[in-house]
Amino acid sequence: MKYVKVCGAVVFTKKDNEILYVIVKSKKGVWGFPKGHNEPNESEEQTAIREIKEETNLDVKIIKGFRVTGEYKVPDEKDTIKNLVLFIAEYKNQSITFQKEELQDAKLMNFNEATNSFKYENLKKFLKKADEFIKKLKQ
Repeated sequence: MKYVKVCGAVVFTKKDNEILYVIVKSKKGVWGFPKGHNEPNESEEQTAIREIKEETNLDVKIIKGFRVTGEYKVPDEKDTIKNLVLFIAEYKNQSITFQKEELQDAKLMNFNEATNSFKYENLKKFLKKADEFIKKLKQ
């Protein structure tokens, strides 16, 4: 079994006091969070920031105190398991420009829209934890 580490974040912004999440659609048509492979000599947070920039062209700030992990099998690669690490990252006053080579789409969604777009339960769980964490932050 081959294990691959990917790092990313639940990326959010606020508009009119509503929390909106950046949700990306892979080339395979699956909605999720921006994430990617860990490069040598790169911290998990550095990977997340770099991948978010590459996939969405957003400059984000990681919010300390939140880190969730999970594992999942890669459907097209039967002997590969991805170890996923997600942080929370915020951006302000920028527009999403998604990377057409890697993604079909990227959108801002509210909590319910994002939850309903996810195929996998672990992503719904991660979003719920992130949403609760963000709502407790001091404004």
